[in-house]
Amino acid sequence: MTEPTSPFQIAAFRRIWLSRFCAVVATTGMVVILGYQIYDVARSDYAMSIVDASFLLGLLGLAQFVPYALLSPVSGVFADQFDRRRIALFATLLDLLIAGALTYVTAIGTHSLPVLFALAAAHGAARVFLGPSLSAMVPNVVPAPLMPRAIAISSTAWQFGSLIGPTVAGLLFAVLAWSPHALATVLLGLSAVSLLTIGPVPQAASDRETHPIRQYIEGFRFLRRNRFLLGCVTLDLFAVLMGGATALLPVFARDILHVGSEGLGLMRAMPGAGAAVVAFILSWKPIEREVGTKMLVGVGAYGLATVGFGLSTNFVFSLGCLAALGAADMVSVYIRSALEQLSTPDEMRGRVGAISGLFISASNELGEMQSGTVAALLHSAVAAVVFGGVGAILVTVAWAFIFPELKNARTFAPQYREKEQAP
Repeated sequence: MTEPTSPFQIAAFRRIWLSRFCAVVATTGMVVILGYQIYDVARSDYAMSIVDASFLLGLLGLAQFVPYALLSPVSGVFADQFDRRRIALFATLLDLLIAGALTYVTAIGTHSLPVLFALAAAHGAARVFLGPSLSAMVPNVVPAPLMPRAIAISSTAWQFGSLIGPTVAGLLFAVLAWSPHALATVLLGLSAVSLLTIGPVPQAASDRETHPIRQYIEGFRFLRRNRFLLGCVTLDLFAVLMGGATALLPVFARDILHVGSEGLGLMRAMPGAGAAVVAFILSWKPIEREVGTKMLVGVGAYGLATVGFGLSTNFVFSLGCLAALGAADMVSVYIRSALEQLSTPDEMRGRVGAISGLFISASNELGEMQSGTVAALLHSAVAAVVFGGVGAILVTVAWAFIFPELKNARTFAPQYREKEQAP
């Protein structure tokens, strides 16, 4: 049989991609509208000030991160010990129920702050099981030579989904408040059907005799021994932690740029648009040389674009900054994902993926918490975003010195990684 020359020639990969795409369109739209609802309910029904309502957006990030952090060890071990397809299906169906609940409470007008926060926390719990399982499945169905391209193509599912989901959700919310959540429910159903049609996926046997906590610790040890991979993950963690501007987008949409939920949808979609363009380019021409330097430049550009967005008072320029932000971030995501998948043994991919997912969640959700808190302390959402962007730039400079392996890395070559892991 002829060897595939593209990941899309593999039926299982196509179904994984479709499942991820539907889930991303659904959940990104759902979460964006959830943030807008919390901010709008706080301002309208609870008569909160802009500062206090902004702080609630930070708490929204924390509400999603706490269950992710608590369940991350379990999800990683499960992804190594059990059928990854079934775990991903379970998480997708759980998110489907959450989307259905949001549709119901929005339609009947009972979406109080406690209800919205509870559903946000439930979404965080569902998401912790989906990421490691789906990511770990890709190397099980795609040959190693095609993995860099498969990672870039997988990223397009996320980035195009992040572009479409918030845009459509924002427009639908302006017409009928419950309709974005109803659409999310349907799309998550399609995602589940796609997973069901994949069939059994082969994966390496995992050690079931060792205690799960010990297995999770082994994943941390593996990450610690790989200096390049550790530098990549922690750079992304602290840079995005500082530059979490997206949490405050409802503030900019409602009270600074005055563009409403429709504008919020476009603003939330722009990082995905910029990242989608870069992901498409990388799927055609993957990065092969000077990977470390390119990642550092990308993260620095991410911080600079964040500063530009914070200072902007023009809606079109703000959209451009957000697109640039997403494009720069995609470079870091691509390099980190390629290293993680190519340098991790299959029997440990679930655990390492869960740890990486925990770091990503920490950078995103705790970054939202940081932005909301700084906005409250400084009494300014603009100052909070600018502060975060400058912080991301400073982190990039610091990591170039703390982890010289990053700027010295030339390729993804296995012999380089083996050298780094040697005692």
